[in-house]
Order: sequence, then C-alpha cells, then structure tokens
Amino acid sequence: MQRLYDSNMQIVGYTATSATGRITAYDSDYQVMGYYYPASDKTYDKNMKLIGKGNQITKFLNDAASVRP
Repeated sequence: MQRLYDSNMQIVGYTATSATGRITAYDSDYQVMGYYYPASDKTYDKNMKLIGKGNQITKFLNDAASVRP
C-alpha cells in the first residue's frame, strides 16, 4: 500500500495494486473511494459508477484533500 500526502505532509489517502493490476484508492480512514481497471482502461467510484476512461485515481485523492479541514 502506498501512502499519499498533501503539500503539508498530511496523509490524503492510499493506493493499493492487486495482482491483476487493479488500483484501489482509499481515503485517509481506509474507506474505498474508487478503482482503476487497466484491462478496460476505466475508472469507477466505490459504487462501481463509471467515472471515465483512463486512470483517474488522482481525482479521488484530490477530492479527499480538498475536504480536509
């Protein structure tokens, strides 16, 4: 699992890559935010709603960073 930090060195979230290559984005409380599937080159939110084509995992992490106090 990789830790991701904001410019103030506060943890924004985490990413984990499975054996199949799927990347899962977690917020700082380890709640799933979304998934990227490289086989289909699509990103989905935690409810499996299509977000878009390509790896857009950073969108989740930017959203998480913007709601932090």
